[in-house]
Amino acid sequence: MPTSRPYQIVVFGATGFTGQLVAQYLYEAYPPGRDATHGITWAMAGRDLGKLEASREEMDIHGVDLLVADSHDAASLEAMCAQAEVVLTTVGPYALHGSLLVATCVKTRTDYCDLSGEVPWMRRMIETHHESAREWGVRIVHSCGFDSVPSDIGVLHHQRESWELHGEFCESIEMIVAAAKGGFSGGTFASLNNVLAEASKSDKVASILLDPYSLNTPAPDGTGLGNDQREARFSESFDTYTAPFVMAGINTRIVRRSHALAGFPYGRGFEYYEATATGQDLGGRLSAAVTALGIGVVGGTGVIGEAIRGLAPKPGSGPSAEEREAGYFKIKFFGRTPSGKTLRTAVTGKRDPGYGCTSRMLAESAVALAKTRGQNRAGGVLTPALAIGEELLERLPKNADVVFKVETWRGR
Repeated sequence: MPTSRPYQIVVFGATGFTGQLVAQYLYEAYPPGRDATHGITWAMAGRDLGKLEASREEMDIHGVDLLVADSHDAASLEAMCAQAEVVLTTVGPYALHGSLLVATCVKTRTDYCDLSGEVPWMRRMIETHHESAREWGVRIVHSCGFDSVPSDIGVLHHQRESWELHGEFCESIEMIVAAAKGGFSGGTFASLNNVLAEASKSDKVASILLDPYSLNTPAPDGTGLGNDQREARFSESFDTYTAPFVMAGINTRIVRRSHALAGFPYGRGFEYYEATATGQDLGGRLSAAVTALGIGVVGGTGVIGEAIRGLAPKPGSGPSAEEREAGYFKIKFFGRTPSGKTLRTAVTGKRDPGYGCTSRMLAESAVALAKTRGQNRAGGVLTPALAIGEELLERLPKNADVVFKVETWRGR
């Protein structure tokens, strides 16, 4: 793999809201200049040089180079990728603006990470590029933000702790969102709307969204049943009512792909589910029912209505710095081993999940890819856990205020 390019990381989409947050974080955490302390050289990229210059000035960033590239211009993308060891992209919806970049990264032997939660598009990238990326040792890593790093790395942490405590992996894991403060980004909303619009026009896309193993191509025989929760339920594991979690359709498929790519270490019947906690009382039960109904209506229409769309943030916009700093999330995992031993773990994050946390998780994913470049890592269209899982378990608590911990366990 080429390791002597001018930049270890290029942030593509650096004039967008999330791209700017990534650039600001990198500037603070990894100042320009390759040295023994930080070892990261990086640049900002976008399609408009004037906007790049204005963004750099607005953020008061100095000494960071600018590159011009357009997501639909092959020559400009190839010129950008040829200068980078890792391309970090926030330019979505990826189904509309990301396919040529992935192809170019494979062609130029450039590692790649993004924030995609677009399952049908990721399926296309797997079918189109996984084998060639694997052959050339190129790591294409989707879903490096709130979807799906806490879930994917959280399961990796949970199973590692289960092995340490119990000497066996959990055969089933249930995850709930216990608490969160923050909202969707405009880009995430645009991506979701595009996916639902595609599903409303294509039975194939709709079937991919419904298939719990859609990122395992195909699902292996003997896998556990993994249909996502669609109704209000009471969770005995967490003693609370739960509702469907809007990101479960992304996260669960990433976790299952991680498991499949790893060779099914948790058993071919491994099951993984996600939901969101609503409370133990009648109010929690009603909230779970209303949430389930709302998600069902949106999914059933296939496209988000104009009234709802009008309330969403526009792509490129987002909350203030104060609002981002006030955000947080806590998700919990409950797992059971084949012999009946149990384990509870948690992942907590400071800052707004969709912006403050996501931008740091994405940036640290790119840094982890850069730091492990040239280490003979397996290539392919991968997941965060498979490509850089151990590195993120170390980097995220230190640098991104995302903490993984054991809460309780029981053996017999």
